[in-house]
Amino acid sequence: MRRHPWIFESAIAKGGGDSGETVRVESHEGQFLAWAAYSPSSRIRARVWSFDEAQRIDAPFFIAACARSIIARARFDVQSDGVRLVHGESDGLPGLIVDRYGDTLVAQFTSAGTERWKDVIADALLRETGLTKLYERSDASVRTLEGLQPATGWLRGGPMGAGGDSEGPPLELAIHEHQWRLTLNIAEGHKTGFYLDQRDSRKRFADYAQRLGFKHVLNCFCYTGGFSVAALAGMRAAGASAEGHVTSIDSSGPALERARAHVALNGFDLNRASFLDADVNASLRQFLKEGQRFDAIVLDPPKFAPTAAHAERAARAYKDINRLALQLLTPGGVLFTFSCSGGISADLFHKIVASAGADAGVDGFILERLGGAPDHPMTLEFPEGEYLKGLVVMRKS
Repeated sequence: MRRHPWIFESAIAKGGGDSGETVRVESHEGQFLAWAAYSPSSRIRARVWSFDEAQRIDAPFFIAACARSIIARARFDVQSDGVRLVHGESDGLPGLIVDRYGDTLVAQFTSAGTERWKDVIADALLRETGLTKLYERSDASVRTLEGLQPATGWLRGGPMGAGGDSEGPPLELAIHEHQWRLTLNIAEGHKTGFYLDQRDSRKRFADYAQRLGFKHVLNCFCYTGGFSVAALAGMRAAGASAEGHVTSIDSSGPALERARAHVALNGFDLNRASFLDADVNASLRQFLKEGQRFDAIVLDPPKFAPTAAHAERAARAYKDINRLALQLLTPGGVLFTFSCSGGISADLFHKIVASAGADAGVDGFILERLGGAPDHPMTLEFPEGEYLKGLVVMRKS
């Protein structure tokens, strides 16, 4: 038995339950397989809580699962006070995401099972962390597939359901990441407010900027400028800050304003940074027309393929931006390119980038393969947890 945590609708011969109800899963021969949370609306009809027949799925079960997840993070190398404490299936809690930003927890309940046990889980999280504030960001589109309505606001430590109520705790927070200071809004930012999964890749980019002395950096889909801050930090460490420049592109004006604020917050000269509210693909084509070239480029686009069914269309989009980026790199320049699409495997992503290079007439060395930070773990039994894939490519001279 592979012990995979998902049971699809097509694999079920008979049986059912209420939304989020714990059901006993048996083989066709009647052999026990798992205890799982039933979801009558989703193609993933059941999500496994336990493969142990003797396990009771009750409040103590969830309290213990939260405790194990939080204790595990103490063993990981996390250079930040922004940490993912629960990472869904990888922590045995499918459909639950919990991030800690300083003294505030932010949780997403995206499955029928976690929705049913929400109050128990919320109390357990606060008990195990010793914190008092928990904000809910259950507004991901996947909730609709579970037949659940979006839900946001303070679950604990603030006015119930107040969301942005001015009498509640602050929604604007600041965290330390490596040697940088970054800010976020837990009610409005992407995911739970910030992309913690790219923490270590941002540090690697800073290391490359310092070692190779980048002068001209392009950060595409920059969001709130984490890679831009990393580039400027690496330039400063290399003594190149007086002449280096970082161009950041995003289609969100508010995100760009926060990116600009992050540059200033970390003590960098704003004259060394420019911010373009524009379409990335069109901008890359324009740079090529103008003959611009860059020592380093970051491609960290949004999710092009949420499922494998979208892979073909997403592959074309990934290929196009990577082809343009490889053409814009100077010889010896470095491309940090990513896919956060669960429907694109690491092997397929490699092939897409290779095909982009062939079309661009550019070859390169693959220096590193990157993934999510260690507090976003993938497990042996759930390889689908590897949603974030990255390649570091150096263009050959």
